[in-house]
Amino acid sequence: QVQLVASGGGLVQAGGSLRLSCAASGRTFSNYAMGWFRQPPGKEREFVAGISWSGSRTNIADSVKGRFTISRDNAKNMVYLQMSSLKPGDTAVYYCAADRVPYGVVATTSDAYDYWGQGTQVTVSS
Repeated sequence: QVQLVASGGGLVQAGGSLRLSCAASGRTFSNYAMGWFRQPPGKEREFVAGISWSGSRTNIADSVKGRFTISRDNAKNMVYLQMSSLKPGDTAVYYCAADRVPYGVVATTSDAYDYWGQGTQVTVSS
Protein backbone atom coordinates (compact mmCIF):
# COMPACT_ATOMS: atom_id res chain seq x y z
CA GLN A 1 0.00 0.00 0.00
CA VAL A 2 1.38 3.38 -1.02
CA GLN A 3 1.47 6.04 1.66
CA LEU A 4 2.11 9.73 1.16
CA VAL A 5 2.55 11.98 4.16
CA ALA A 6 2.64 15.71 3.55
CA SER A 7 4.03 18.19 6.04
CA GLY A 8 5.38 21.70 6.36
CA GLY A 9 2.24 23.77 6.12
CA GLY A 10 1.42 26.59 8.47
CA LEU A 11 0.55 30.24 8.87
CA VAL A 12 2.81 32.74 7.12
CA GLN A 13 2.60 36.42 6.27
CA ALA A 14 2.30 37.58 2.69
CA GLY A 15 5.71 37.68 1.07
CA GLY A 16 6.99 34.85 3.22
CA SER A 17 8.17 31.37 2.34
CA LEU A 18 7.37 27.79 3.23
CA ARG A 19 8.69 24.43 2.14
CA LEU A 20 6.29 21.54 1.95
CA SER A 21 7.57 17.98 2.13
CA CYS A 22 5.99 14.72 1.11
CA ALA A 23 7.33 11.38 2.30
CA ALA A 24 6.45 8.37 0.19
CA SER A 25 6.50 4.68 0.95
CA GLY A 26 5.05 1.44 -0.37
CA ARG A 27 6.38 1.22 -3.94
CA THR A 28 9.42 2.17 -5.96
CA PHE A 29 9.18 5.91 -5.52
CA SER A 30 11.78 6.75 -8.15
CA ASN A 31 9.69 5.19 -10.94
CA TYR A 32 6.78 7.60 -10.64
CA ALA A 33 6.13 11.23 -11.37
CA MET A 34 4.85 13.24 -8.43
CA GLY A 35 2.62 16.24 -8.17
CA TRP A 36 1.37 18.91 -5.80
CA PHE A 37 -2.21 20.09 -5.92
CA ARG A 38 -4.10 22.54 -3.76
CA GLN A 39 -7.68 23.21 -2.81
CA PRO A 40 -8.52 26.76 -1.75
CA PRO A 41 -11.53 27.27 0.53
CA GLY A 42 -14.74 26.76 -1.40
CA LYS A 43 -12.96 25.98 -4.66
CA GLU A 44 -11.98 22.98 -6.73
CA ARG A 45 -8.67 21.20 -6.37
CA GLU A 46 -6.07 22.58 -8.77
CA PHE A 47 -2.70 21.55 -10.08
CA VAL A 48 0.28 23.41 -8.66
CA ALA A 49 3.44 21.59 -9.76
CA GLY A 50 4.67 18.25 -11.01
CA ILE A 51 8.01 16.54 -11.42
CA SER A 52 9.05 13.59 -13.54
CA TRP A 53 10.25 10.30 -12.09
CA SER A 54 13.89 11.26 -12.62
CA GLY A 55 13.47 14.87 -11.58
CA SER A 56 14.69 16.13 -14.92
CA ARG A 57 11.37 17.67 -15.95
CA THR A 58 8.98 19.86 -14.05
CA ASN A 59 5.68 21.51 -14.80
CA ILE A 60 4.59 24.55 -12.81
CA ALA A 61 1.17 26.17 -12.91
CA ASP A 62 1.14 29.67 -14.34
CA SER A 63 -0.40 31.02 -11.15
CA VAL A 64 2.72 30.13 -9.14
CA LYS A 65 5.43 30.14 -11.79
CA GLY A 66 8.46 32.06 -10.65
CA ARG A 67 7.46 31.70 -7.00
CA PHE A 68 7.18 27.94 -6.44
CA THR A 69 9.62 25.19 -7.30
CA ILE A 70 9.27 21.43 -7.03
CA SER A 71 12.08 19.01 -6.39
CA ARG A 72 12.57 15.43 -5.31
CA ASP A 73 15.16 13.27 -3.60
CA ASN A 74 14.74 9.71 -4.81
CA ALA A 75 17.28 8.40 -2.33
CA LYS A 76 15.06 9.63 0.50
CA ASN A 77 11.67 9.02 -1.17
CA MET A 78 10.82 12.67 -0.72
CA VAL A 79 9.28 15.37 -2.86
CA TYR A 80 9.31 19.05 -1.95
CA LEU A 81 7.45 22.20 -2.84
CA GLN A 82 9.37 25.38 -2.12
CA MET A 83 6.99 28.32 -1.97
CA SER A 84 8.22 31.90 -1.95
CA SER A 85 6.61 35.33 -2.22
CA LEU A 86 3.44 33.84 -0.85
CA LYS A 87 0.15 35.64 -1.38
CA PRO A 88 -3.18 35.39 0.44
CA GLY A 89 -4.51 33.70 -2.70
CA ASP A 90 -2.14 30.80 -2.07
CA THR A 91 -4.14 29.87 1.01
CA ALA A 92 -5.29 26.29 0.54
CA VAL A 93 -4.89 22.71 1.61
CA TYR A 94 -1.94 21.32 -0.30
CA TYR A 95 -1.81 17.69 -1.38
CA CYS A 96 1.00 15.61 -2.79
CA ALA A 97 0.11 12.87 -5.23
CA ALA A 98 1.79 9.97 -7.02
CA ASP A 99 1.33 9.22 -10.70
CA ARG A 100 -0.81 6.27 -11.72
CA VAL A 101 1.74 4.73 -14.09
CA PRO A 102 5.52 4.40 -13.92
CA TYR A 103 7.74 6.57 -16.10
CA GLY A 104 4.80 8.72 -17.10
CA VAL A 105 4.68 12.31 -18.25
CA VAL A 106 4.22 15.09 -15.75
CA ALA A 107 0.44 15.24 -15.71
CA THR A 108 -1.53 18.28 -14.64
CA THR A 109 -4.91 16.65 -14.04
CA SER A 110 -5.84 14.91 -10.82
CA ASP A 111 -7.14 11.78 -12.55
CA ALA A 112 -3.57 10.93 -13.59
CA TYR A 113 -2.63 10.43 -9.95
CA ASP A 114 -3.84 7.49 -7.92
CA TYR A 115 -2.34 8.03 -4.48
CA TRP A 116 -2.79 11.14 -2.39
CA GLY A 117 -1.41 12.46 0.83
CA GLN A 118 -3.61 13.71 3.62
CA GLY A 119 -3.06 17.37 2.84
CA THR A 120 -1.35 20.14 4.74
CA GLN A 121 -2.90 23.54 5.39
CA VAL A 122 -1.15 26.67 4.16
CA THR A 123 -2.57 29.97 5.32
CA VAL A 124 -1.13 33.26 4.07
CA SER A 125 -2.16 36.36 5.96
CA SER A 126 -2.19 39.81 4.41
